[in-house]
Amino acid sequence: MNQTPIILGIESSCDDTSAAVLRGRTLLSNVIASQAVHTAYGGVVPELASRAHEQNIVPVVSEALRRAGVTARDLDAIAFTRGPGLLGSLLVGTNFAKGLSLALDIPMVEVNHLHAHVLAHFIEEPEGEKRDAPEFPFLCLLVSGGNSQIILVRSASDMQIIGQTIDDAAGEAFDKCAKVMGLGYPGGPVVNRLASLGNPKAFPFSKPHIAGYDYSFSGLKTSFLYTLRDELVKNPNFIEERKEDLCASLQHTVIEILMKKLRQAAKDLGIRQVAVAGGVSANTGLREAFADHARRYGWKIFIPPFAYTTDNAAMVAMNGYFSFLEGKRCSLEAVPFARVMM
Repeated sequence: MNQTPIILGIESSCDDTSAAVLRGRTLLSNVIASQAVHTAYGGVVPELASRAHEQNIVPVVSEALRRAGVTARDLDAIAFTRGPGLLGSLLVGTNFAKGLSLALDIPMVEVNHLHAHVLAHFIEEPEGEKRDAPEFPFLCLLVSGGNSQIILVRSASDMQIIGQTIDDAAGEAFDKCAKVMGLGYPGGPVVNRLASLGNPKAFPFSKPHIAGYDYSFSGLKTSFLYTLRDELVKNPNFIEERKEDLCASLQHTVIEILMKKLRQAAKDLGIRQVAVAGGVSANTGLREAFADHARRYGWKIFIPPFAYTTDNAAMVAMNGYFSFLEGKRCSLEAVPFARVMM
């Protein structure tokens, strides 16, 4: 084994096929093949996703090794996303990891996709400006198309969900509201772009009253739909004429809901190291809210580079590195899982 382990990460939980190579915590390569086929359907089609993974995984892994300047024989372990995610997609990555593990006679390390998003903050770039990593314990707001969670991170292997959505996730709210406005899929980036041109106080959408640190976005979504219904009766061109204001107000409301619970958790637990992760962490308004809270509440904030906000294998390899050092190994009998509690 190398003194500093070299880990290959494989990510195939949804519609992106990705492979990355880490030497220790230093990223050597991170290759992602996205699937444009789902755009026409307004969402990810699981069967099409798994087929595309089968086509992409060999060239993506080969390219990751080439860019890293290593061969398969240099690897010490293979980290792969075991779940949660789409079962068909996860099967492709899991089975590839098993085959490569057998061929190279090196261990596999299973990775929880949600843990990997959190640990993306610990990836080090080979060159360029050094980024601070959070100190344990810290709070992480994990926001994506399928998850909205507040996680207490005590260590790389000890994470506790202290708050989560009881219905829709924040990313789902963005995507579904964008869809009814005819903005296409995925809707989050479009909402983010149009929000910068609108008035965030134009429409007072509903905010939930949920106990504890849990979230709910179904009421907001319903409030948004009712606003469209009522206004379209009066003006058939309402959406086109007010789409910037609608997006700005929607984004403002989602961020207020997210930050209120996170702010309360940080206060109650006395934690000022606060991170954000997941696809929605690319949202400009959310990043600005984090910066504002850092100024107002003395938080030390951690916001991932855009490359690590969406699903990627660099974060999987990072999680695998920590697990590998702890002596964790995965058997060849392991099967993927669609859902899991952290």
